[in-house]
Amino acid sequence: MGSSNQGGPWGGGGGPWGGGSGNGGNGGSGGGSGNDGNRGNPWGNGGNGGNGGGRGPQPPDLDDLLRQGQERLKQAMPGGFGGPRAIVLLVLGMLVAWMATGFYRVNPDQQGVELLFGKFVKTTGPGLNYWFPAPIGEVMTPRVTETRQVAIGGRDARRGADAAVGGQMLTGDQNIIDVDFIVQWRIRDAGEFLFNIRDHETTIRAAAESAMREVIGRTPLEVAMTTGRGEAQTRARDLLQGILDTYKAGVTVLDVQLQKADPPQEVIDAFNDVQRARQDKERLQNEANTYRNDILPRAKGEAERLIQEASAYRDRVVKDAEGEAARFLSVYETYRNARDVTTQRLYLETMQDVLKQSDKVILDKAGGAVPYLPLPEVRKALQGQESK
Repeated sequence: MGSSNQGGPWGGGGGPWGGGSGNGGNGGSGGGSGNDGNRGNPWGNGGNGGNGGGRGPQPPDLDDLLRQGQERLKQAMPGGFGGPRAIVLLVLGMLVAWMATGFYRVNPDQQGVELLFGKFVKTTGPGLNYWFPAPIGEVMTPRVTETRQVAIGGRDARRGADAAVGGQMLTGDQNIIDVDFIVQWRIRDAGEFLFNIRDHETTIRAAAESAMREVIGRTPLEVAMTTGRGEAQTRARDLLQGILDTYKAGVTVLDVQLQKADPPQEVIDAFNDVQRARQDKERLQNEANTYRNDILPRAKGEAERLIQEASAYRDRVVKDAEGEAARFLSVYETYRNARDVTTQRLYLETMQDVLKQSDKVILDKAGGAVPYLPLPEVRKALQGQESK
């Protein structure tokens, strides 16, 4: 075997597949024979020609390439691979690469939660941020703009039979009502949300159910089912927000929506009968009120008319009486001043009033009838003819 170039990276003057070639691929000038060259060269054309002549273009010699790279690396590191400088550079490179993993990005719909050795430190906003890389630091980025909801009552299918029981509540007038409602909420502070409460949905459900029970417990059944639904939703939302704030849950309650507020299914038929009876009662009351509103104004108008007529009659009679009294007093004064003349005048006026509407026959002193022209009877006859 040839002894040239024994300082290769694998030692012994050979390539990576064993020794055999001579001076840098020069064929048979080395100590190996043609067969030995075939064993040393992976392309099998190493040792047949004394001058290295081949059957065409020769592929690159991997031994030379490896030796050249090794020599260049040794030139860059005079102490070799095991020198202090190489170790320091290697450690610095690994440290820089590790520190570069501390950069992280927070999307607009997220909040960054930074942990140091597993302990919560602070929250960060959207954008590019930096924190200690793992395993010293850790970053969590939950979505905080997503609206989430929890259903309580009959709509909560995940709770099975317990959902219907959870929706039955006692009202302020000691009645039972079946309530289904939905709570819509959103993360406000990711740090508080992740580390102050353990089971978020269960906690929010329990707090919402407690708040709704308190509100319904202060509201009568009829009001909770009809006109008081909106007020109950608002009061339950405010009360639930206060409870979660005391827990420091980092949650904002957006809305509480009542889906159903009815009596329990077991008594719904009896309750409907009561409701129909109440509706009939209200209908009859409305009809009675309508009749009253119709008859009372007319009765009041008729009474007012009779009162006005009576007042007018009273005034007229009083005025007539006062006029008669005044006329009588005037005649009496005249009578006192001229008794004979007044007596004669009163007699004549009275006889005129008595005789003017009666048929008259005039007799003289001898008892004979005095003929006269009955002008009033003639006038009446003429008026009767004209009217015909």
